[in-house]
Amino acid sequence: EVLVESINVLEERRAADESKNDALLVENNKDAIFDDGHSWIGGNPEGDVTVVEFFDYRCPYCKRVSDSLQTLVQGDPKVRVVFKDFPILGPESLVAAKIALAAQRQGKYQEVHTALMAHKGSFDKAALIELAANAGADRNRISADMEDPAILDQLQANDALAAKLGITGTPGFLFGNSLVPGAISLDDMKKLVAEQRAKAG
Repeated sequence: EVLVESINVLEERRAADESKNDALLVENNKDAIFDDGHSWIGGNPEGDVTVVEFFDYRCPYCKRVSDSLQTLVQGDPKVRVVFKDFPILGPESLVAAKIALAAQRQGKYQEVHTALMAHKGSFDKAALIELAANAGADRNRISADMEDPAILDQLQANDALAAKLGITGTPGFLFGNSLVPGAISLDDMKKLVAEQRAKAG
């Protein structure tokens, strides 16, 4: 029993240390995380709790949590979401991310993001441009803008930020200053938002 108690105490200390480390990492990189000037902001831009998601359009777990995140935002008008395109699953993921960021320049990020998350077919470039056009983006502008080096710079900045935060897979979330890896349920999302509000309160 003493041993079990000691292990529990050590676990609690380790969790507390990790939480402190997370908070420090987030504090040191807060502008890049929450307000980099180019990541798309969903939900309420003036919300009291910010959720940050690092995601890849080809990641099945990202697709699974996409609906939960949408439901969270619809049900909680005070949640702000920062979307960080993080294409780590190969060249097709990179093409999809470039198309989404090109669509952002036309004010169509949300529509194209939703379409890409729901997409289960080919990730061929022509098919994805067609998908973006069907979501309301201008096909020719997408084709031109996705090749702008500034878009690749933005993706490389997301990549460097993820490395600093220790995010190596998708999805990777931040709820306020807490790092939460992996696909989580809607109930967990709600709990994490409530915890952040309680901390702030």
